[in-house]
Amino acid sequence: MAKKLTIITPNGVGEILLHVCCAPCSSAIVECLLANDIRPTVFYFNPNIFPREEYERRKNESIRHAAMLGLDFVDADYDHEKWLSEVRGLESEPERGERCLQCFKIRLSVTARYAAEHGFGVFATTLATSRWKSLEQITIAGNYAAALYPGLTFWSQNWRKGGLTERRNELVREYAFYNQQFCGCEFSAKSFTT
Repeated sequence: MAKKLTIITPNGVGEILLHVCCAPCSSAIVECLLANDIRPTVFYFNPNIFPREEYERRKNESIRHAAMLGLDFVDADYDHEKWLSEVRGLESEPERGERCLQCFKIRLSVTARYAAEHGFGVFATTLATSRWKSLEQITIAGNYAAALYPGLTFWSQNWRKGGLTERRNELVREYAFYNQQFCGCEFSAKSFTT
């Protein structure tokens, strides 16, 4: 059951652009936003995910989730080769290392550009739900991306608190979402299997 959590929102937010990494991570966040009268537009930009079949599987689950809730869904380009070139030299970095920070900057900069070009004043990301990710890195990357576009705000929120992690797990079961066991890139997959 959705509960109206106390969340601190940027002033006057009614709509946001929400960068979504996958349906499981977005499920409780979207429910919380809607319960607080904030309507997210789902923005799917994850060129880090490999192989392509894994990317499509996660994207299709996000499309299904957005459609169930009647939310707008933006399918951004998938260019894994370009992403690889932008993280070149960081392949051996551990999870939460410099590769992850660079990856967040790439993904959130594209999100910020879309937000600025389409009249959103605020954007956020579901990346902050993962226990595998550094909240500090996500905030750094989000603020970096927002600074590229004057007047744009990155909403930095710890989406792991207030029962959202538990609610996420309930919704994954309720909707029978595909729930991946690694971040998405081939480098993170290696760290989770070794």
